[in-house]
Amino acid sequence: MAEERAAAFTKRSIKTAAKLTGLKMAVAMMDLTTLEGKDTPGKVAFLCRKAIQPADPKYDVPSCAAVCVYPSMVKHARKFLGADSPVQVASVATGFPSGQYPLRTRLEEVRRAAGDGADEIDMVIDRGAFLAGEHALVFDEIATVKEACGPAHLKVILETGELGTLDNVRLASQIAMEAGGDFIKTSTGKVNPAATMPVTLVMLEAIREYFLATGVRIGMKPAGGIRTSKQALAYLVMVKETLGDDWLTPDLFRFGASTLVNDVLMQIAKLAEGNYQAGDYFSLP
Repeated sequence: MAEERAAAFTKRSIKTAAKLTGLKMAVAMMDLTTLEGKDTPGKVAFLCRKAIQPADPKYDVPSCAAVCVYPSMVKHARKFLGADSPVQVASVATGFPSGQYPLRTRLEEVRRAAGDGADEIDMVIDRGAFLAGEHALVFDEIATVKEACGPAHLKVILETGELGTLDNVRLASQIAMEAGGDFIKTSTGKVNPAATMPVTLVMLEAIREYFLATGVRIGMKPAGGIRTSKQALAYLVMVKETLGDDWLTPDLFRFGASTLVNDVLMQIAKLAEGNYQAGDYFSLP
């Protein structure tokens, strides 16, 4: 049923004006990411510049929501963006992507990233513990990481491609929200499958049920595998029809898809100019 309902969202007809609005909204919701061993301060600075001004000002495209980097690169991103930038600094932590490091090490990584100026921490849960049925341990670790974040927001990565079933995705979502996560996130982008519409729908429905029970709004971030503007618009339709307009904001919905941004920008340029720009017209994310 989840797969059938998710497929229905891809069939909505979105006209030109609404399409342009949706595409610009998608840009504003993107977290641009670099998570490679060859990351340098210069590469991070380039990513920050792309996030601040994704395209030529004539297209009136908003800034992206955040840049996401390893903890060692947070101070460089913070320095480049400054204290008052609309672009947030996010950092993966807690032994990304495996989540298998000792808890003390994971917490130190979180504190270091937050201390260097990260606005958001993207943690990974211990999937081995979850699949072994140690749900209380997973809850306690998320709650402890949340405390270590200080004022930084916490995104909890479930790595849904390793959870096996939609029932497990639903349960992991509930645990993450009850333990204090500000966002729940599908994937690290290092495991296939990453974000899918049925998985995201199950997580959105978990958010809806949690909101109805508590009045607390939790954010959602599908990450990995979303590459085209058509897919992005289908996700936005799904958010609107599942959670409502209140979630159509970067404060409550993000895309973790750096390869998506230029496809969306090409579509915006097409609507503005009447023809497609070459692929190399836009800088690489």
